[in-house]
Amino acid sequence: MRLLPLFPLNLVAFPGEKLNLHIFEPRYRELVRDCFTEGITFGIPPYLDNSVQELGTEMRLLSVEKTHAGGEMDIKTEAVGVFRVRKFMRQAPGKLYAAGQIEEIVQDEEADPALREVIARQVRQLYEALGLRKLLLQLAPDFKIFDVAHHIGLSTEQEYQLLGTTAEQERQEMVREHLERLLPAVLEAERLKERVKQNGHFKHLQPPNF
Repeated sequence: MRLLPLFPLNLVAFPGEKLNLHIFEPRYRELVRDCFTEGITFGIPPYLDNSVQELGTEMRLLSVEKTHAGGEMDIKTEAVGVFRVRKFMRQAPGKLYAAGQIEEIVQDEEADPALREVIARQVRQLYEALGLRKLLLQLAPDFKIFDVAHHIGLSTEQEYQLLGTTAEQERQEMVREHLERLLPAVLEAERLKERVKQNGHFKHLQPPNF
């Protein structure tokens, strides 16, 4: 275990994700300064149900893009791994910000290629149904579930559950099942939208032969 500065937020960050943050509280401005000067990382444990969760994502500071006149900062970060908080401290020794004794969680990154193809097809169906073809993800052939997890309608609680799953194939199954449930509802909603648009219009219908 090791001591890691913590920055609880109401979000889930996934390994490999680039996250831009606006820092305004004095305690987290101190954290950013320490990351910048000492080259340390920090952790984002999600703040859900009015409590700091035990799982979190370790973040590396990439750059301080802007420091405002009042001391606020715009920073770029990158998520590098998942950890479990074994002991939470509201303040790190001699610091304003929180910290925790953490242990790193090892990931099994082996994916199922067939499942990957199924999920890629489901994601395309979802975006096309929503009329978002221009925003359709350009998925790499070897994409990971964490690459798409923020773009498929998961709740924060579901994202947290995904974060706690250590095997890529298990994450694939979770996402496949989620999209299998979501797609029919989205497609039906789009059909309903089209029917509503047609109400009051003259309809040119071909009568059946009988």
